[in-house]
Amino acid sequence: MDIKLDAAGVTDLIHGSAPDTPDWKIDVQWVKPGGAMIRQPFREGLQRAGEVMSGPSLMSAADTAMYVCVLAHIGPQVMAVTVDMNLQFLRPAAKGDLFAEASVLKLGRRRAALRVMVRDHLGNDACHVTGTYAWPTPL
Repeated sequence: MDIKLDAAGVTDLIHGSAPDTPDWKIDVQWVKPGGAMIRQPFREGLQRAGEVMSGPSLMSAADTAMYVCVLAHIGPQVMAVTVDMNLQFLRPAAKGDLFAEASVLKLGRRRAALRVMVRDHLGNDACHVTGTYAWPTPL
């Protein structure tokens, strides 16, 4: 499975296609055949009581990792969209940066099935996610 965009290419594509999101602070750590990893830097407001990260912040990291992974493999099809996500929260994520590693389970002509593991900055598995992305133009 080849990649069509590297980490910098995916980042540039996202910034170019969504100029109204200047606060997009996701760091694309790497992309490789079959996978991608992002870092979602900690920001005030992403945590909840108890010094742990909120569920929506974990969901956002997972969805972003899937989007980055899909774009890296299909190229500049910014209309790729989430079809579904299934999340299992494993343990609270410690307050801090989140890391989400996505892997492609199946890449089709118009859909991709993916798996994501979201970890806290200490390396603890916090959330396991499976999901599907779709795009309008066949590969």
